[in-house]
Amino acid sequence: MYKNLGISPYLCNMKQSVIIALAAMLLLGCNQNKNMNTLTLTREWDKTFPKSELVNHSKVTFHNRFGIELAADLYIPKNAEGKLAAIAVSGPFGAVKEQTAGIYAQHMAERGFLTIAFDPSFTGESGGEPRRMASPDINTEDFLAAVDFLSTHESVDPERIGIIGICGWGGMAINAAALDPRIKATVTSTMYDMSRVAREGYFGSTDNEAARDAQRQAWASQRTEDYRTGTYKRAGGVVDPLPDDAPWFVKDYHAYYKTPRGYHKRSGNSNDGWNVIGTMSFMNQPLLDMAGEIKTPVLIIHGEKAHSRYFSEGAFAKLKGDNKELLIIPGAVHTDLYDDVAGVIPYDRMEAFFKENLK
Repeated sequence: MYKNLGISPYLCNMKQSVIIALAAMLLLGCNQNKNMNTLTLTREWDKTFPKSELVNHSKVTFHNRFGIELAADLYIPKNAEGKLAAIAVSGPFGAVKEQTAGIYAQHMAERGFLTIAFDPSFTGESGGEPRRMASPDINTEDFLAAVDFLSTHESVDPERIGIIGICGWGGMAINAAALDPRIKATVTSTMYDMSRVAREGYFGSTDNEAARDAQRQAWASQRTEDYRTGTYKRAGGVVDPLPDDAPWFVKDYHAYYKTPRGYHKRSGNSNDGWNVIGTMSFMNQPLLDMAGEIKTPVLIIHGEKAHSRYFSEGAFAKLKGDNKELLIIPGAVHTDLYDDVAGVIPYDRMEAFFKENLK
């Protein structure tokens, strides 16, 4: 039959293989798209802060290069026209977008920027299993995925995109800025260097090989137990009730995460925290190694009285160039930069910084 038609059996089989392969690719693409839109998002306003009448709010999703779908709140200034400068916001470490990140995003939208506050992979309303895991690589990628989304948004000028990283997400923001030149300006606020604290403990208290070996052994034992039981043990969020001898900064965390001021049902810090092994990779993967090669402007903000101030000072010391700034807020502690209770978050300075560098 093939001979009569002038078609060799080999060519016919090859064409059939190509058709099958193309069909499989199309089917895979459809399945991938379907899987990337399976998040169930809360539609009511369930933030820890009031809704602004100056911006329009909506829920959006986007995916990172690992195929994890991320959930975000999108804030657009009312009556905005043309292509806008845009800012992606995330943090603190263990929080959700309904807390601090959303406050920053909404304020910056009031000042003329299109903003998103997103939940990192494995947390909040975002996808990723198992839950309550963290990764220097994946969480840096979450910022880059937010830039992907903003770069292709119809209301955004892709040449005018910045990011804000808060607390532990300050380190991820610096790492992202060192990796992605699409990020034209970066702000960190009350930042933690999660790699440094994992490696050294607070104030260098466990900065020795014996202490790190003990921590590695504890993680290894927990991994074995988790695998045996088929579950992941949680480390616990902010301690509650507070012991009498709790450090003052732990009391500050409690006053935010465990009270109506900042509690949220999806926040790990407000509830049972990360998995015990959820943050282990930070010890061996320094986030800030390439910070000195960031060419774009960086503004680092921290409180004068914050226990964590030395993380920002250490990060700033790694930066090079005359377009880097360290702004210390007089009298402020770490959590004063979480919300508007103390009234010290320098929104005016951030607005000026982004308008100058996203123009």
